[in-house]
Order: sequence, then C-alpha cells, then structure tokens
Amino acid sequence: MAIHGSLFTQYQENPSADPFVLQNKKLLKISMQYGPVFARLGSMVAYQGDVRFENPGSGGLNKMFKSAMTGEGVKMMRCTGAGELFVADAAAEVQVFYLENDMVSVNGNNVLAFSSSIEWDIHRIQTRGMMTGGLYNVSLRGTGYVAITTKGDPVALDVAGAPTFGDAQAVVMWTSGVSMDIRVDTGGLSSMIRGGTGETFQMAFGGHGYVLIQPDEGVVSGGHQA
Repeated sequence: MAIHGSLFTQYQENPSADPFVLQNKKLLKISMQYGPVFARLGSMVAYQGDVRFENPGSGGLNKMFKSAMTGEGVKMMRCTGAGELFVADAAAEVQVFYLENDMVSVNGNNVLAFSSSIEWDIHRIQTRGMMTGGLYNVSLRGTGYVAITTKGDPVALDVAGAPTFGDAQAVVMWTSGVSMDIRVDTGGLSSMIRGGTGETFQMAFGGHGYVLIQPDEGVVSGGHQA
C-alpha cells in the first residue's frame, strides 16, 4: 500500500532555521533555539519538540489590566523550549519584519508574535482630535523579530510623500516618526441627511515613515478602531 501524489512533498516543512520564517503566506514557523517568544494567545496550530506555553497571567498583570480597561485586543502567551513552533490566526496573511532598535505602533488585533527581546505595552495614541481619550494601540520597541497579520496583501504608504488618510478599521501599523490625528469628515449636511458615507472618522498621518493598510474593514472591535 502507498499514497501517491505531491501532497507531502509540496507542503513539506520549510527547512530554514531562521528565528521567524514563513511556512506559507498564512503560517509562521518559529525556531525556538533562539530563545523565548511571545505569541498571540491561542495562535499555536502545531509544534515539534518540547515547547511550553506560559499562562498570560504570569507576570503580565499590568498589561492585562490595561487591556481590560482600554479594550485593546492583545492577549499574549510566553513560549519557551526547543523545537519548532507553528502559529497562525484564522488564516490571515502573516507579515514578518526585523526591528533594529526601533519602534512600531500596531493594532492589537494584528499582533501575532515577537521575540522576547522586544518590549511591548498598550499605549494611548496622542492626537489633537476629539477622540483623544479612547484611542489605544500596542507599541513594540527594541531589537528582534515581529510577525503581524493582515487580511489580504497590504499596502505600505510613505506618509512623507503626500497627506495620507486611512480608515481606522483598515490601518494595521505605522512606524516611528509617523504622527497620527483624527479627521472628522461628515460630507456636509446633504450627506448627513442621506445617512452619511460611513467614512466619518479617518486617521490622518504625517511626519516621516510608513503606514500599513490592509484591504479589509471587517475588524470592528478592539484596537484603535474602537
């Protein structure tokens, strides 16, 4: 008896031993030999070797309190051990980058995993707009690998080139050097009478750096869009 076809050869494990490497567009492979990592709670889909998962309540009470108070949707687990860990989030596409003594501000719904050398916290976004009391994001700072998710292939917009605006439900992340404010666009009285456009609150970006936009506006709870 035998199994014929390309199934097991086509989808073999990626042989790369890099700390963070894409198995495919929707699945991240993490080599645990480089040390502990933080991964989104419940994101583990498989592992080989001896990988252990720490309850997010251990040593993270301050961040858990902030999460409860702000509504920012990030719950992380600490992963340690040896072997390979595979993580994913509802078949969303995974984007990997390396921070070198830098910082990014990420929607908590899009955080998938990052090296334990990265410092993270939930922070209030400073704006001049009317909603300054209720906008929160996750800051990732330091040196190490970061993996985030997007619904579809994103676009990275250089905010220094032109005034840049994004729907709060589509904005995934922006880099250090980027400033953000809230723009209120009612479309005028006639638009309000007809029910509006649904694009009343927009995130306006300036400064120097990039903002990452996903082609989906389906996330409606948690994160800065709340």
